[in-house]
Amino acid sequence: MASETQPTGARGGLFGAGGRFKGGTDPIMEKFNESLSFDKRMYSQDLRGSVAYAKAICKVGILSEEERDLIIEGLGKVGEEWASGTFVEKPGDEDIHTANERRLTEIIGPTGGKLHTGRSRNDQVATDTRLWTVEAERDLLKDMSTLLQAGAEVSKEYVDVLMAGYTHLQPAQPIRYSHWLCSHMVALVRDAQRLKEIIPRANMCPLGSGALAGNAFGVDREFLREELGFEGITPNSLDGVCDRDFVVEFLMWSTLMLVHLSQFAEDVIITNMLKGVDIDDAYATGSSLMPQKKNPDALELLRGKAGIALGRMVGFTATLKGLPRAYNKDLQEDKVPLFEAVETVKDCLAIATGVIYTMKPNPEMLLKALCPEMLATDLADYLVRRGVPFRETHHISGACVRLAEETKVRIDTLTLQQLQEIDSRFGEDVMEIWNYEASVERKSSIGGTSKAMVLRQVDEILAAAKEL
Repeated sequence: MASETQPTGARGGLFGAGGRFKGGTDPIMEKFNESLSFDKRMYSQDLRGSVAYAKAICKVGILSEEERDLIIEGLGKVGEEWASGTFVEKPGDEDIHTANERRLTEIIGPTGGKLHTGRSRNDQVATDTRLWTVEAERDLLKDMSTLLQAGAEVSKEYVDVLMAGYTHLQPAQPIRYSHWLCSHMVALVRDAQRLKEIIPRANMCPLGSGALAGNAFGVDREFLREELGFEGITPNSLDGVCDRDFVVEFLMWSTLMLVHLSQFAEDVIITNMLKGVDIDDAYATGSSLMPQKKNPDALELLRGKAGIALGRMVGFTATLKGLPRAYNKDLQEDKVPLFEAVETVKDCLAIATGVIYTMKPNPEMLLKALCPEMLATDLADYLVRRGVPFRETHHISGACVRLAEETKVRIDTLTLQQLQEIDSRFGEDVMEIWNYEASVERKSSIGGTSKAMVLRQVDEILAAAKEL
């Protein structure tokens, strides 16, 4: 019987014409379907998984020891080509798995075709992605540690600098500059802790799950786990090939962490606008028109990245929402957001670390932003220490603020007589209230803005950084 004319396009060595399919694929479908353009960054993890799998199927008699060694040697040569940039991609290399297997077979011959026995690209890609993700997460922990150490060291250096603390962007109470910086660092400590917590759930071995029903040749999955350095084994083969919770968890983590960096960036942008800090030239840009401009672009980009991260997380979670059980091609869409998220986080951590190390507080301008009205709570506390209920002292202090506003003077210039006309329990020592340093030192409970408590926070941040 005459063969039918084959359409343009290649299926590669796995799905060539004469098997399930009569001919090639539509070239547009090839482009639409391929993932090698982005998943080739997992070439090392894919080769590691194949080496472990070659050893496992040798143990159950699928490969002889000679065949196992030949395959492992060939995989090593494939890895050398990728590392040196000499690997030649060919039509039909749909993904990193087919590309590596095609090249392996070219190098060692038909024995390469035995490697995939009992294995599916479904458990293969799940394995590669988990290995890659865990490595990336561990690497990011190191970057988090560097950032936290930078924040702690800078906080210690400038612990004597005072600044205005705000709520609702309104002057609230005086605080230490280092207390403000530590407030951002402790949020990032939580982020680092969360990152450590999600790694064990990603670090589970799905290899040996097959396409969905398990491995038909009795491969030792515990052996595979040990060979690849996983902490555990996925307990259900159906779930093992389609579980992408670990990708969603990383995207969620990256979103929250970048939200925290965005909040830090916004604070610095505002403080820089008020001349309270100077951003180093290395993290600023100029204007194409206005010569005087020094724009905090690094911080604005940090702020902008958080919104994009949220979009990645929501988008991929929506993709998962409607999937039936086991592997579906939709899951190929996990790679780009995952890879982009890791790159974005790594860049943002490096930028934030540089900004923190190089920005300088301007003590004079920070002090200028302080106003005596910020000590109104201290005025109320003065009477509390004399036995007056706080709800009453709050009202009394508010009356003092109103008097200062109505007479258009600063509250600290009200005379003792004026204060006593509002409440006779004010004594001569009330005038000692108007001292910013004394105010911050009175906040001496754990977590407060007194010098001792801020230095304690610095030590805790440093300790957390060293544990990462």
